[in-house]
This record gives sequence, structure tokens and C-alpha cells, in this order.
Amino acid sequence: MISREPTLERLATAQQLLLTPFGLDETHLSKALAEIKAHKVDDADLYFQYTRSEGWSLEEGIVKTGSFSIDQGVGVRAVSGEKTAFAYSDDISEASLLDAARTVRTIASAGRNARTQVPARKVAGSRSLYGGVDPIASLDSTAKVQLLEKVEQLARARDPRVSQVMAGLASEYDVVLVARADGTLAADVRPLVRLSVTVIAEQNGRREVGSGGGGGRFGLAYFTDAQISEYVEQAVSSALTNLDSRPAPAGEMTVVLGPGWPGILLHEAIGHGLEGDFNRKGSSAFSGRIGQRVAAKGVTVLDDGTLADRRGSLNVDDEGNASQRNVLIEDGILKGYIQDAMNARLMKVKPTGNGRRESYAHVPMPRMTNTYMLGGDRDPQEIVASIKKGLYATNFGGGQVDITSGKFVFSASEAYWVENGKIQYPVKGATIVGNGPDALTRVKMIGNDMALDSGVGTCGKEGQSVPVGVGQPTLRIDGLTVGGTA
Repeated sequence: MISREPTLERLATAQQLLLTPFGLDETHLSKALAEIKAHKVDDADLYFQYTRSEGWSLEEGIVKTGSFSIDQGVGVRAVSGEKTAFAYSDDISEASLLDAARTVRTIASAGRNARTQVPARKVAGSRSLYGGVDPIASLDSTAKVQLLEKVEQLARARDPRVSQVMAGLASEYDVVLVARADGTLAADVRPLVRLSVTVIAEQNGRREVGSGGGGGRFGLAYFTDAQISEYVEQAVSSALTNLDSRPAPAGEMTVVLGPGWPGILLHEAIGHGLEGDFNRKGSSAFSGRIGQRVAAKGVTVLDDGTLADRRGSLNVDDEGNASQRNVLIEDGILKGYIQDAMNARLMKVKPTGNGRRESYAHVPMPRMTNTYMLGGDRDPQEIVASIKKGLYATNFGGGQVDITSGKFVFSASEAYWVENGKIQYPVKGATIVGNGPDALTRVKMIGNDMALDSGVGTCGKEGQSVPVGVGQPTLRIDGLTVGGTA
């Protein structure tokens, strides 16, 4: 059998799902875009999407819920200056397309463009970072139930103090097709899976929670017995550790952050402040600071949508631009922002492959993909041993950040009190308070153990949620404020 080049294969899949069943072809897309261009707009696009998703959850030893859904539709957008007009419909038809096109073009004056015809078709370049597998079909229903039951059995067998086990298995098959006013045509086929494990451990009337899990852009065969055991061990170990925790001390102190998921602090406190829309509007603490030192030497931060099989990766973004490896901060110097098409045009720079939207019913905006800090040259044990008195945080829960001021507040879900380089005991109730740009300048030691998270991140912005990845090495940051319970 002769196979097509992956970019063309994805385009053919998208056309078969999103155009052919509704009597549409590329001629109809060009007609709709030409309708929008009958007015003076700066940009326009059509975004078709087909999403099939499934979820299973286990609680109290049985699989209690299962869900399955199919959603499809098209979003139509016109951009004029800083203004965006947007319409969407779950009715994919020529009439619906043309009606939406005539609606959104009213954002601009009625004067016609010099050229209303859409340029000749050009297939956008894209990457091949993951296969086009349908993860929902990669295991049958019986095997999915057995997978969740195995999680429950392993967790309870791990320790008699485990009193409750909750597990969830989610799969998604997402196909998108983008047609732009400049003739660009792009498509992507995006699998996504996630296994989540939560356990409650109980001892002497005290109850504590631990969690684990992961996933990425592949099929459910990824969840081997060894992988499941790793997630269960992570969840149970965290819960048991917290059973022995004491109230967290409070005050200004040295904080060491562990590798991997603690990069969520980097994502929230720094990453959002480097998104193009906030900087174009001057509302970010990083606005106008390109070329300036914003972090300690050795701090290099990337947003990289090109990592194979990662949860935050994309072959193309939701505007048809290929994902990129963007260096945001290099050796402490601010190098650039992440951009979608509109903000890039207004800031007179190139898009960075970060135009993302939750679905066809949402407008794109600059969003992170996989955001992480590169490793340094210090041994992680050396970094922990350098703490005279301070906190070693290895896992985080929720947090908040103010983009304008850069101030952040994060709760540590697993942390330890350290004195004279020795871990003394686990602590509970520690919140880390600081300012993103200021915290970057307080980085004193960078570990050689950079790790990405296991594939669990979801980022929210302006009501939209998208899958993302985070990562970092072990970091020592001096002078952070810890709000505790002691």
C-alpha cells in the first residue's frame, strides 16, 4: 500500500470528516472567504472541527459513570485592526457558512478589498509529532473497565491505610481543518488520552489525599502495567506522606522547587505574562522589556509545541501555523513573546505557532503549549543540602496570578521543611507568595534534572481551556514568602 505524506494524509482525513459528508469542498470554502473579503478586513479564517470524546470513572470499587460525545461545527472569523467578529454554528452547510461570512464581515467598512478572490490553495507546512490514531478505538470497553479496576486493586494493595480510590480514563479524537483568507489550508488529527488516580489515606481519624496520573497524544496502549503502577505509587506515596505532615512555617525563606510538575508555577507566574496580547496592550509586567534582563543568569525559558507525543504539542496551531520551539528568556534576557496571528500582525512580528482555541465555538488567542525551563549544572541533592532553613516543594495544587503586577499565590500539595540541609518532616498548608519577574531574579541554583510533567496540565484563559505541558529542573529561589499554618 502506498501511503501519503502525513500532512496530506491529515488533510484528507479532515476533508472526509468535515467537508464531504456535508456536500462541501474547497470551492465552497473559497466562496465563503471571498464573501468576507468583500469588505476591507485584515484577516479571515474558517475553522472546522470534529471531536469525539469518551470518559470512564471508578469510585468505591466500581465503574460508576461513562460518557461519550460527538461535537462538530465551524467557526468563522473576520479581523479588522484590533477588532474581531466571530460566528459559529454546529450546522456545517454552505448556507450556514455564507450566512456566517456575511455576518462577520460587517466588522469592517463596506468598501471592497482591491482583491476579493481568495489566492490559490496552498497547504500549510506542518509537523508530524504524533500519529493519527483514534484512542477511543484503541481499547474495547471491557479492557477500559479492567484498566480502572487494576488501578483500584494496586492502590489498595499498596497500603492498608488507603481507604478510597478514584480513577478516571479520558480519550479524545480531535480533527480540525483551517482555511485562511490567504489561501492557506491546514489540518490536524489530534489524539489525546489521560489517566488520573486519586487516593485517600486514613490513619487515626486523619484523612489525606494524593494524586497521580498522566497521558499524551497517543493511544490507550501507553498505559501498561508498569505505567499504571507508577501513577498509583505516586498517588499513594503522596497521601501517606501527607498523613505525617505538620503545619507549615510561615515567613520569608529559601524555597526549593522540585522538577517536573512544579513548573506549573513557571507557567502561571511567568508564562502568561509572556503572551502577546497582554504585552501588546501593555498590561503585562514584561511589556516593553525585550532585550532586558528579567531573570538571573542561567535561566532559559522555552515554549515548545514541537515535542513528540506531548499533551501540549501541536502539528499546527488553530490558525494553521506550524508549532515552533520559541526561546522566551535566554540566560536571563527576555527574547520574545508567544504570538497568534492577530497580535503578531499588530506588533509587527511573526506568529509563533501559539494561536489556540478551545473549540470551533471560540476565537483563537496566544496560548502556551509546553512551557519549561532548561536545566543547569547542579546536583539536585546539593541544592536541597544548601538550604539552611526553608521549604522543599515537590508538588503543587492550585494557584493564581495577576498578569499586570506579576504577583502569584500557589499552594503546595507536597512539601517538606528543611534545616541545615536535611529534610526534617513533611508540611501541610504551605502557600508560596511572590512576584513572577522578581522571583526569576532570585533563582540561585539550577539543577541538572530538568523534567517535563507526566501529561496532566490544562490551562484556562478568558474562559477557554486547552491542554498544556510544563517542566523545569530543581530550582533554588531565595526570599520567597511562604504563608503557612504554624
